[in-house]
Amino acid sequence: MVDVMTAPFETLSEFSALLSNAPEPNNSVLKLAQERNSQLTKPKGALGRLEDLALWYAAWRGDSKPAIARPQVVVFAGNHGVTAQGISLFPSDVTAQMVSNFQGGGAAINQLSNCFGAKLEVHALDLDKPTQDFTVGPAMSEDDCIKALQLGWSSVDPEADLLVTGEMGIGNTTSAAAISLALFGGVGSDWAGRGTGLDDAGVALKSHVIERGLSTNPTAQGNGLEALRCLGGRELSAIAGAIARARILRIPVILDGFICCAAAACLQAISANAIDHSVAGHLSAEGAHEKMLAKLGKEPILSLGLRLGEGSGATLAIGVLKASIACHSGMATFAEAGVSTG
Repeated sequence: MVDVMTAPFETLSEFSALLSNAPEPNNSVLKLAQERNSQLTKPKGALGRLEDLALWYAAWRGDSKPAIARPQVVVFAGNHGVTAQGISLFPSDVTAQMVSNFQGGGAAINQLSNCFGAKLEVHALDLDKPTQDFTVGPAMSEDDCIKALQLGWSSVDPEADLLVTGEMGIGNTTSAAAISLALFGGVGSDWAGRGTGLDDAGVALKSHVIERGLSTNPTAQGNGLEALRCLGGRELSAIAGAIARARILRIPVILDGFICCAAAACLQAISANAIDHSVAGHLSAEGAHEKMLAKLGKEPILSLGLRLGEGSGATLAIGVLKASIACHSGMATFAEAGVSTG
């Protein structure tokens, strides 16, 4: 059981203050890592983005020759009252059924976590009490939102050296799209995708529901925490709490798809550099994810047409990040290898 009492905030304003005063990467270590990178047995820049990823990771971990030994994957699940508007092909019961599948080891995220040596944890957040339908009022009270943030915060293992957050929740692409509309503007159709397989009429309905959500909750516009509270869900709030805790602990984060990035966007709206300790694991096939990544200033590591959620794309990207660190920390320098540089 996660102890939410370990979270050092009891209000949304206290959470915001923690995030706004979060630690920065270690620039002295970054310089050392850059010097090492320049001496490795390869032409300058020959490993492309792998070099950038290794330097980013080293700076956040405060180690110029780091290793990834304890990656953590945490999947949060929540149910959404907005499903009453008919925006999903699947009933909310599926959320609990998929949680059971995660716990039984039968989902894609279980296989991917095992493949890359990541510890997987699953947290179901009051599945029997969906959030409120945000077309008629805020999805969550401040207390509900804080409790979910606290659970996410406390779920992060302080000994982890990499974090991936995943989600499960019928209706949560609608929630993520509504947050996107609130924070980045446009119209509902800019952010509404097919989710689990909506047809054109379903997407049109979803677009309308998204716009109604923002109209009902005007305080969410341009306000990260209000967008999270009024339009989000418990699992999105928990993701935000976990990403924030990772920042405090200087644990690098790999972001997953559209829903995870919507939660991260709420943090970026609080503080412009709040998610500098994160990279985008992949470009999802969910239509608005590419636009979301552009707003966040994140270039995806992978682009494989994935749209499963669960943290699957980000977990797959652990392999690439591990490879970048292995090359940076394990390769010989020209001097060590006795290779002439000219």
